[in-house]
Amino acid sequence: MCMLLTRKIFLAVLAVSLTFLAPVLRAQVSITVSPDWAASQRIIPADFTGLSFETQLVLPGTDGNHYFSPDNQPLIHLFKTLGIAHLRIGGNTSDNPKVAIPGNPDIDSLFAFARAAGVKVVYTLRLKGQTDASAEIPIAKYIMDHYAADLDCFALGNEPSLYLKQYPVYKELWARMTAQIVAAVPQAVFCGPNTDRHYEWAVDFANDFASSGRVKEINEHAYVGLSARKVTDVVAARDKMLSNDWVKLYQGVYDGFVPQTLADKLPYRLEETNSFFNGGKEGASATFTAALWALDYLYWWASHDASGINFHTGDKVAAGAESTPCRYAAYVSTPGGYDVHPVGYAIKAFDLGRQGSLVPIKIDATGDANLSAYAVTGRDNALYITLINKEHGATAREAAVTLNPGKPYARAEEMFLENASHDIADKTGITLGGSPINIDATWAGRWTPLQPPSTNGQFSISVPAASAAIVKLAGN
Repeated sequence: MCMLLTRKIFLAVLAVSLTFLAPVLRAQVSITVSPDWAASQRIIPADFTGLSFETQLVLPGTDGNHYFSPDNQPLIHLFKTLGIAHLRIGGNTSDNPKVAIPGNPDIDSLFAFARAAGVKVVYTLRLKGQTDASAEIPIAKYIMDHYAADLDCFALGNEPSLYLKQYPVYKELWARMTAQIVAAVPQAVFCGPNTDRHYEWAVDFANDFASSGRVKEINEHAYVGLSARKVTDVVAARDKMLSNDWVKLYQGVYDGFVPQTLADKLPYRLEETNSFFNGGKEGASATFTAALWALDYLYWWASHDASGINFHTGDKVAAGAESTPCRYAAYVSTPGGYDVHPVGYAIKAFDLGRQGSLVPIKIDATGDANLSAYAVTGRDNALYITLINKEHGATAREAAVTLNPGKPYARAEEMFLENASHDIADKTGITLGGSPINIDATWAGRWTPLQPPSTNGQFSISVPAASAAIVKLAGN
């Protein structure tokens, strides 16, 4: 009786195991990826990848120390490890009258940090409540007198459409204040209009000021999922983050202002962006979902002529006039250094494969596949192909990818961005090249050799569902 019962239990367990195993064995889609060498290529700017922080963080902390300081070696090391090359200072606290305006010692510390970390800075001057530039001129002059080489441009205000309401009001105030600043600081250059969703302001701004000589670039904001407070279903939110529906939203942002910006011969940058505003959504913005989303997002905008992207981050961020924990952070502070979150892993994965020029790519699949692919011909003459398998859940499929480089390459190496559970809802267990990014900013990720190419010069790689792979082809 006992043996019979044991046998029945064994068979039941086996049946259940096979039920779950069978779909895994069958769940595969065949894909061929081919660079289009005949198409025009786009150079990815060296300072493409950036972070955005609240102005309040430039002020001393409760301990009297500055966050952005040349003495903050762990943070400088982290910037270099992740490949951060651009820093935007702004956010709601730049216009909040309850937040002090940074003084010269704060600015000294910020730019000393920027120089040590090797980043350019967008610095936001206060606009809300101002009628002229009398308060801004001393700040602009001090920065230009001491740190002109480290400044990208000045922004005036944060999302002015929220409080000035009408573009003509903003236009008149912006023109008056920048004219006053330039009269005192002739070398000052600006970016704008720094709005979110009011992209018609960017079109008008580019048309009105492109020829003024004062505007270096158009800077705009984008939070793809809009307000985190309106998200009631985090499972659906994660699904959307990895869906083509979100890609259509990027396209809508692009269509809203970029064609006219480029027609006016101005570059553009998303100087503040992330998944959901109001600090991100718990259960979505800090999960592995965000790593796959952010990696795809970086490449999408790089392939659409952006000069850069700055993910808004920090331990806390402003949500309106309030301060809230940052759930979309690239990393957060810990006693021993900085804990890198999924968006930070995406930034590092992007840095591995983006050093050069984007080559348009063709994807041929046996069926619909939720996979993105990007190719970059590197400054080291290698070809880097990034494959992002955004399929996830019970019906997700592994991607059996054939790389058809179109040029002779003798060898290839791979590096995976993945998490231990292969569950996009998890927040931990993430590795890149088999290694986590440690809180002291050290990282020991390694490239793994792929099998040699076939006789026709193709390489094969399997990319599991809910993971990404960077493939480096060399030796041509």
